[in-house]
Amino acid sequence: MDDLRLTLQTLSPDDRRDLAQFIQWQRRKATGRQDLRLLALLLQAREWSSAELIDKLYPGEPNPAAYYALRKRLLRHLTDFLLLRQRQLDDTAATSLRGQLSLARYLFEAGVPRLAWNLLRKAEKLALDNEQYEPLNAVYNLQIQYAHLPHAEPLDELLVRRNRNKKAADEEERASIADSLLRQRLRQARVHGRAVPADEILQSILKEYDLQEAFARSPSLLARLLSITRSAMLVRGDYAAFAQFGERCYRLMERRHGFAPAQRGHQLRLLYMLAHALYRARRFAESVAYLEQGQAVLAAAGQRFAELGPRFGFLLAANYAFLQRNTESIGMLEQALQRKPPLLPSDQLTARLQLAFHYFAEGSFAKANQTLISLDRTDHWLEHNLGLEWLINHNIGELLIQLELGNPDQALARVRAVERRLHEQFPGSPATAEAPAAPLGGRYQPVLRYLECVRALIEEPAVVRQPEFAQRVAAIPAFVSSEREDLQVLSFYAWLKARVLGRPYYETLVWLAAK
Repeated sequence: MDDLRLTLQTLSPDDRRDLAQFIQWQRRKATGRQDLRLLALLLQAREWSSAELIDKLYPGEPNPAAYYALRKRLLRHLTDFLLLRQRQLDDTAATSLRGQLSLARYLFEAGVPRLAWNLLRKAEKLALDNEQYEPLNAVYNLQIQYAHLPHAEPLDELLVRRNRNKKAADEEERASIADSLLRQRLRQARVHGRAVPADEILQSILKEYDLQEAFARSPSLLARLLSITRSAMLVRGDYAAFAQFGERCYRLMERRHGFAPAQRGHQLRLLYMLAHALYRARRFAESVAYLEQGQAVLAAAGQRFAELGPRFGFLLAANYAFLQRNTESIGMLEQALQRKPPLLPSDQLTARLQLAFHYFAEGSFAKANQTLISLDRTDHWLEHNLGLEWLINHNIGELLIQLELGNPDQALARVRAVERRLHEQFPGSPATAEAPAAPLGGRYQPVLRYLECVRALIEEPAVVRQPEFAQRVAAIPAFVSSEREDLQVLSFYAWLKARVLGRPYYETLVWLAAK
């Protein structure tokens, strides 16, 4: 796969146009530039091989050396364009700090120490207010380097502040390592099919990195703690326990210290984690309350955290579906997909898949089908970029839509495709001295059981009236496991349950979610 082409394909239409203009401005020529020709070729729907690109760029006189030099130049243009774009779009404290540091260095070298020191004092205050410990360390190092110049702060005071900040920066660094290490160990345990002692792993990592008491002092470290704890608890699907723990931590921080305007990013992370856990624990009204609080914080922050807005909106729409406000959910998602500037590609995919679910719940099966078609991604791409679980949800949604549209053959073909994929990836294995037996389908065995029921219904629709079939549906594990299942999975189960009960799908879904 051509990595340069893949990177260019991630750009929005507006960014592609701006990149071409940026290259023209850089080269000072409006036409005839080979780098613009290469850009146009790489942005085409068809993927050309290197040999084909060389032939198109240098017809009759192939020049591989010039072609690879051209690729390097285009990559350099793309890098410069993205850096400039990031500087324009990113008004966070870290970006402002980098600019102030660069200007201060220039002023020191240019012999203007008074103005340089004024800039460093402003940078120090900005970093302290925003808990930007690593950039603050760079500020202190620059201050210490020029402490011999006029207008400098006393060196002894600088050293005290620098050493105090180093401890805070070290705690944040250890928290980041602990977060990544926990995720890796949990992932390794799941891959090998072992029981995951999440609490033991969490406690051992916190002890190893001396983080047990660090989190009570800082919103940023509290957000880290909840992220780490969330990773551990979600392995068990224990959303209710995490929500209870997270609410306690959040309210304690809010009561003792509050959240300064500069700490809004950490506050938003905490609010989203709490709202998501409450949604998964089926406490929909409470989840909505935290999401609305988060949206108020987003509104007060202006465009600073605009990238978080879609996530809050998607989760709010999901909650509304279970509060019998599905029409509002549809309106929110349709509006999000029409907004300017457009959503990021990953957010667009999420919004379209979720919108298809809401259309399905509303009985608008043709709209749901068109929305899934508009994803315009292959199964391979979805699995590679978004994961197997995302792909399975997409495929099950697709087959149920086809059934409702009266296309049982297409639905059956999709059932077989999902079964084949799970059989190939998780073939199962007998027990050994080193490991217990692994069932066919691995942790997706409940999905196979579910698909067996759907297949039986497709092949013989009257089977839904048989008591034995109703018992098979009721016995599907993990789909009806109290408060621990994925609510998207619950929506799939609700469709099967509605067929058995002879009730409307949406009514059955809301009933099951309230149990």
